[in-house]
Amino acid sequence: MDAIIKNIQDKLAEISFLHIDEDWGQLDYYSPNPPVKFPCVLLDVASANYSNIGKDKTKTPINRQHGACSLTVKVANLKLTNSSVKAPILQKDAAFSVNGLIQQIHELLHGFNPEANSTGLIRVSRQRVIRDDGIQEYNITYTFELNDV
Repeated sequence: MDAIIKNIQDKLAEISFLHIDEDWGQLDYYSPNPPVKFPCVLLDVASANYSNIGKDKTKTPINRQHGACSLTVKVANLKLTNSSVKAPILQKDAAFSVNGLIQQIHELLHGFNPEANSTGLIRVSRQRVIRDDGIQEYNITYTFELNDV
């Protein structure tokens, strides 16, 4: 799974101002100063379910498998500006910038094959995380499949 995370990091590096890392709990355990730069994307292959697809005695391991995987893409930004109807337009634009960032990330990842033996990433959900520290956080889930080759 390390290669998959690294390949996704490389793809997201096309967004030059973005902090990209593996998710090891940076936003959860370090309040009020998480060890990230904002905006950030944190990646984790959250789950993988495997099934057997047969045996190939010429390969190691002999038993071959198919994996259905779930990738969590955590997008976070520190929201320091007002987004009310009476706020100046520059403040409102800055406050809503996370949505544009999520769209940029999606355009890069949707359909991207993170490894030679995988299918493309397909977005299946987006969830907002309610926080009390001024950080806007969204979890976007993509699915993909792997086969032993």
